Amino acid sequence: METRTLGGTGMSVSSTCLGTMMFGAQGNTDHDECVRMIHTALDAGINFVDTADVYSGGECEEIVGKALKGRRDTVVLATKFGLPVSADRNRMGGSRRWVTEAIDNSLRRLGVDHVDLYQMHRFDPTTDLDETLGALSDLVHAGKVRAVGCSTFPVDRIVEAQWVSSTRGHVRFRSEQPRYSILSRTIEASVLPACRRYDMGVLTYGPLSAGWLSGRAEPTEGHRVAQAPHAFDLSVAGNQAKLAAVGQLTTLAADAGLPMTHLATAFVRAHPAVTSVIIGPRTPEQLADLLAGADVALSSDVLDRIDEIVPPGVDLNPGDTRFATPPDLLDPRLRRR
Repeated sequence: METRTLGGTGMSVSSTCLGTMMFGAQGNTDHDECVRMIHTALDAGINFVDTADVYSGGECEEIVGKALKGRRDTVVLATKFGLPVSADRNRMGGSRRWVTEAIDNSLRRLGVDHVDLYQMHRFDPTTDLDETLGALSDLVHAGKVRAVGCSTFPVDRIVEAQWVSSTRGHVRFRSEQPRYSILSRTIEASVLPACRRYDMGVLTYGPLSAGWLSGRAEPTEGHRVAQAPHAFDLSVAGNQAKLAAVGQLTTLAADAGLPMTHLATAFVRAHPAVTSVIIGPRTPEQLADLLAGADVALSSDVLDRIDEIVPPGVDLNPGDTRFATPPDLLDPRLRRR
């Protein structure tokens, strides 16, 4: 499997990253099967594993920890913090108090003494970035973390974080983890160019667009529908546009002799700013399919046809990027006196 350097970290990672969000109560509850899936991915050449403290309430990190016993040294291990793990406001976000507690909790669940990449899961508008980056710098200096990154940050916050690190002498974000698929291309306009400018690695999630690009005969049916029904509601114009695009992409994939899943992941992997594509299988069958497409490369003709179906920089359903919506647009109190 192809490997690429993760930004300026010097760490070499596989161009496919195993995402583990579907391991545990959120997806596959069979721990032994999840461990076997992780081992299958490692045996296939993946050396990059991504998880988060919030996945299945920490259960996911525990599963990853079981799987990595005896194999830790060959894996670039990434986890995330920042999303709420309880209703307690002090157990979320980017405060020094939570950053220092969250990493210890993750290390305990993972059964390791350090992680290679520690990522801020979402931007926290209530905490000064100087506070967060200062705390993350201390984790690096303490040896608990090798590098730090961010996830789903809008481009202005990426730039601000780089500036804060430069002026305050903190370690800087070395990676960004954005949502990216054929159906959701907004980041091509500014986020990906900014990451290239600051030599940040990019590990993208959602290449199958929550199952829209899974190749199912009925893309609005499946495991994810119950978790996020709004993302498949065909009364929404954006979802109607996605369904129409999927029909054209299905024809394109057939013409190219590829399963839809391989077309979708190869598209993301083809962008020069992308370091690694996160896959998130729930079952061994899904993993086997995605691994089979890990080295697929698309021709310029196929990429041109994709651009005709979904133009560069376009999100067919703007609601899919709600995680990156600035707080000032979500909370009316921030727009009214």
